[in-house]
Amino acid sequence: MKKLLLFLLLPITLLSQNSYLVVEAQYDFYGPQESEFFIMDNSGDTILHHVPSQPNEYYIDTLWTNVGPHVAILLDSYGDGWLTTTTAGYFRLWNVCQDTIVEFICSSTNYFATEVISFNVGPCQPNAPPPPCVPAKVIINLDQYQSETSWEIKDSLGNIITSGSGYSNSPDYASLVIPVCIPKGNLSFTIMDSYGDGLNGSIWQGQDGSYFVVQCNDTLVYGTDPAFGTDSTHSFVSDSCPPIPGCLDPAYVEFNPFASVSDSSCTVLKVFGCTDSTMYNYDSTANSMQLIDSCNFTLVLHDLMGNGWVGSSLKLFSPADTVEFIHGGGFTEVYNIDLPSPMPATFRFQIASQAALTTIECGFTFINPEGDTIISVQPPFIQPLFPYNFVTNCGNICIEKILGCTDSTAVNYIDTVNTDDGSCYYNPGCMNPLFLEYDSTADYDNGSCETLIVLGCMDSTALNYNPNANVELPGSCIDIIYGCMNPLAFNYNPNANVDDSTCIPLIYGCTDPTMFNYCDSCNTDDGSCEPFVYGCTDSTMFNFNPLANADNNSCVPYIVGCTDPTALNYNPEANTEDFSCIDYIYGCTDSTALNYNPEANTDNGSCIDVVEGCMDQDAHTYNELANVNIEDSCFYDAECITGPGEPYWLNDPCYAWVIDVDEYCCENEWDNICQLTYDYCEGTWTGPQPKRTKELIMIVDILGRPVKENKNQLLFYIYDDGSVEKNLKQ
Repeated sequence: MKKLLLFLLLPITLLSQNSYLVVEAQYDFYGPQESEFFIMDNSGDTILHHVPSQPNEYYIDTLWTNVGPHVAILLDSYGDGWLTTTTAGYFRLWNVCQDTIVEFICSSTNYFATEVISFNVGPCQPNAPPPPCVPAKVIINLDQYQSETSWEIKDSLGNIITSGSGYSNSPDYASLVIPVCIPKGNLSFTIMDSYGDGLNGSIWQGQDGSYFVVQCNDTLVYGTDPAFGTDSTHSFVSDSCPPIPGCLDPAYVEFNPFASVSDSSCTVLKVFGCTDSTMYNYDSTANSMQLIDSCNFTLVLHDLMGNGWVGSSLKLFSPADTVEFIHGGGFTEVYNIDLPSPMPATFRFQIASQAALTTIECGFTFINPEGDTIISVQPPFIQPLFPYNFVTNCGNICIEKILGCTDSTAVNYIDTVNTDDGSCYYNPGCMNPLFLEYDSTADYDNGSCETLIVLGCMDSTALNYNPNANVELPGSCIDIIYGCMNPLAFNYNPNANVDDSTCIPLIYGCTDPTMFNYCDSCNTDDGSCEPFVYGCTDSTMFNFNPLANADNNSCVPYIVGCTDPTALNYNPEANTEDFSCIDYIYGCTDSTALNYNPEANTDNGSCIDVVEGCMDQDAHTYNELANVNIEDSCFYDAECITGPGEPYWLNDPCYAWVIDVDEYCCENEWDNICQLTYDYCEGTWTGPQPKRTKELIMIVDILGRPVKENKNQLLFYIYDDGSVEKNLKQ
């Protein structure tokens, strides 16, 4: 029946297109016990139903549905909506085009037991079911040129999952928080700028932008470099949100309303009291504010006609109870209601079937204990089904401090004060020490201060006499001291306070009579004194002293020469070097000597006489005293027969000549011919030079056969001396 009734309330639209939605819900701490939601399509069919499984559950999913009217029904069995003191729930629907279709934020002004939300689904997506997705947020802080910025998220195949563009240029520097639902896996985020300057607004004297992709409180994309040019792409991985560990028990201080899994962190129980340190009854041991348990509210029922509500009633839905109030008759009916605090509650008008036509006459007023009207619904009451949500807030136990004097013996004691502020006084009088009427014992200024104290010297003979002074401090008067008061004068008196015109001007100079530049007319030494420096003051002299200011007749003229005592031409009288010094070069200076040194300028007795001769130890003529070798003086042994005596040694030049011209004398024997040749060489033989003769023994051919002389044949001639001659006659 409920399904049919809902269907009748929706326009009947036949559409062939489908689309899908992203459904997002944030429950409160009591969600698993109290909350759920339904989504129905234009046929009245429930296409999505969800009940949270844990406190503060965050839910997001995609929903494939037909295009057309839909209804979302949010339920809370406790009647306080999806709201606690720590968590504010919400319900959102958007399509893949990032169009927000429904956004219901729970607050203290919209408590509900049942919330019915009608919405329409338009075409936005191709006819394909969406992949499973994980919630995320795209956050973009724009520069002053927002319309240039666009973005997109792609999957690993390059398909665009979601994107955004077309942002307004007003206001500048807008911050966008865009909820998205993206699949798990490897994705990429690309931000683009049509102008090509990124989000670099500072180059145009503006502000730079930035961009982020956040999922499960983790920043997956972090882009703070605004100068990305035309585009910037970032790869990231999307995954399911992990559980949030924490304390799940609200009785503990460590209670985490966002936690989904207990981590055993509940350790400190809440201690209730006034935790406001500015309050009178502040409890330093308390760690949780203690609220007032309950208070009295006033409900006034109105009837425009004064005939009562004829069975209709006003129901109060609260966690404490459900109470029905009926207007029995008359124009008003008053109820006093004690309600616990703090507590969400809802008023709903219940229409009796017999009083359907009289509901327009009805109304009510709800007033808190302070007399403030919380709800005022005056006739005509035209929305009988509308929920009227409120929170019973009776405040906390804290008592505000009332500052003042709490001492009953004080002049200004007030019995309603609960906090002494140190203002109690007992002796009023003048409390300003700047007045003659000042009373040091007074603790409250009663306005009796009249005569302002004027401090000064009251002695008319003093330098600082003040005729207006009425109080003189001991030692405040100053005696007159005459003297020179010019600090630039020679006789300046720093103690003088009256100038007597005796100032002497300063004359600076050297005041020391023992100094070279002593000034007998100066009275102030300026530190310029120079002592006497004696020496040669003639700049043309060898010993000129540029520091001397008094000549002592010690000047020495320049003597130029070699000043090096180790030099050959050293001048002991010279005092100025002319760079003419010659070094000693020791050696033999005799040009006829064997070791003559032409570069030497000093003979060191090393000369050696020349001794010519044969210096070859292998020669018979070797001279051990010789230092110059004469090659022609060397004679050597030859392998010849020994001559008949000493005259025929090989070191004899004539013997060497003989055996050279006559081999017979060397190879055979030293005969008479050899001797005559030797004598010829020595000059003892004056006759013709002897010549050796030999006799032919035979002639043989090449085969050794004796033959006679023949022409054109090679023959061998054998002589008596053993010699053989070849001969070929033509």
